[in-house]
Amino acid sequence: MTRTLWFALALFTAVTLAAHASDSLVVKTDKGDVRGALTADGQVRSFKGIPFAAPPVGDLRWQPPQPALSWKGVRDATQFGVRCLQSGGADSHVFRDPGASEDCLTLNLWTPAHPKQRNLPVMVWIYGGGFRAGGSSEPRQDGEVLAHHDVVIVSMNYRLGIFGFFVHPELVAESPHKASGNYGLMDMSAAMDWVQKNIANFGGEPHNVTIFGQSAGSLAVSALMASPLAIGHFEKAIGESGGEFYGPLETKSRETQEQADVKFAQGAFGACKLADLRKIPAEELLKKTLDYAKEIHAPFSFGPDVDGWFLPESVPQIFAEGKQAHVPLLAGWTADEQRGSVILAKPQPTAEMFKTKAHAEFGPDTAEFLKLYPAGTDAEALRSAGDLASDRFIIYSTWRWLEAHVDTGNAPVYRYRFDLGSPGDKHHLAIVGAFHSDDIDYVFGQLDAREGAKWRPEDRKLSSEMVEYWTNFARNGNPNGDGLPQWPTYDAADNWQVMHLDATSEAKPDTQRARYLFLDKEWGNPAAKSEALAQRHEAGDVH
Repeated sequence: MTRTLWFALALFTAVTLAAHASDSLVVKTDKGDVRGALTADGQVRSFKGIPFAAPPVGDLRWQPPQPALSWKGVRDATQFGVRCLQSGGADSHVFRDPGASEDCLTLNLWTPAHPKQRNLPVMVWIYGGGFRAGGSSEPRQDGEVLAHHDVVIVSMNYRLGIFGFFVHPELVAESPHKASGNYGLMDMSAAMDWVQKNIANFGGEPHNVTIFGQSAGSLAVSALMASPLAIGHFEKAIGESGGEFYGPLETKSRETQEQADVKFAQGAFGACKLADLRKIPAEELLKKTLDYAKEIHAPFSFGPDVDGWFLPESVPQIFAEGKQAHVPLLAGWTADEQRGSVILAKPQPTAEMFKTKAHAEFGPDTAEFLKLYPAGTDAEALRSAGDLASDRFIIYSTWRWLEAHVDTGNAPVYRYRFDLGSPGDKHHLAIVGAFHSDDIDYVFGQLDAREGAKWRPEDRKLSSEMVEYWTNFARNGNPNGDGLPQWPTYDAADNWQVMHLDATSEAKPDTQRARYLFLDKEWGNPAAKSEALAQRHEAGDVH
């Protein structure tokens, strides 16, 4: 072969390969074509900022998400869409999007550029943030690493705070379903509708979808499992720290939330007519919401409600009746969810203080309580106070969700506890342990996204294990796989096995079951919940 001919052939091959790579980055959706990008290693295709619903502005504010508009030509999908307007947040939230807006309903996905098989499992991520904050552009929630394991990752933005969960009698009147609220949950469901229609074009299998989320995202997963509008759009579920089963974030009745929201609107905006509220510019609506919350010295919580349509009954009731999605569930929490709030409190609780508060809340059951949360010394009381704060905050609700699905879900259940204490980072001291949200970076294989953390070999080993567990579960409803510690199902037959995710991960029978059964007796009925919540308000321990 002459040098000229060789050069021409090489050039033709290069051009052909480049064209092929370019073509693989243009994908058809039901609304138009999108062009994504290859990640730096060339192994993953990413598509960002794809509209999955119409902008929820003007008359569409406080309406169920409507279909996105079609576009002509090829839409650029290489940049994140704006996040939804926020009414809260944490220092650990870091965003890579252009800013915040009411027009925010977009999704992102990561898919292998060279998959080992067709029809890949799909994992749809729902971020946390108390239904008040968060966004899909956070580096710690980037799907690139997970996509290397032959799964397709999808994340979406959903409406937050007053934009996502406002309840009003005029909204009920204009709804054909006589429902109001839950617009943020409906956004998640609309994103899953988009997945059903489009994910095959990106290499995913629409009938092998796993929803997974953390904190409010985990609460949302439990609500989506309960909603007749979402059932059938996913085959597996993962919850990380949170279930709609107890506490301030439990689904409220529409009537209760309606009264509170109308009163809030009158105080914050001087108006309670729906037409007037829809005319208020989004940024002004948000500012006045935050200003009024400060004025009344209380963060106002907008969250899911029993609207009679998306949630025809409360989530606990739907699970009790066995009407939830009968799909495999993997759920758990971190070992020290809220311990930092106790360790860093001034003054720290003493044994005497802890016993006094225990008697005020548990009355004649105090002796039983102190056997489970001992306070013989100040050091012991400090430990028990951290345990109780974590259980009250989110652990008990997650445990109750797991128990409910074991009872009526007709599907395998797997429970974990993330035990590996934090090495410390820019926002957290190592002494706070495995704190709330600590596990996100590990699940996504994104440890290096966390500022100021000095990772240890055991952190990287555990992250690799969790990536495998989570993607195995997405593949076939079972987290187990070659080279991983065995993870048994969570049920009475297996002695309630819990996978402890740690430097050396292992499954062990639940040693704290008596504690949660006690809390269930105390908190598991409406009267007890109301009393416990009053105690929390008095103690200033409402998150």
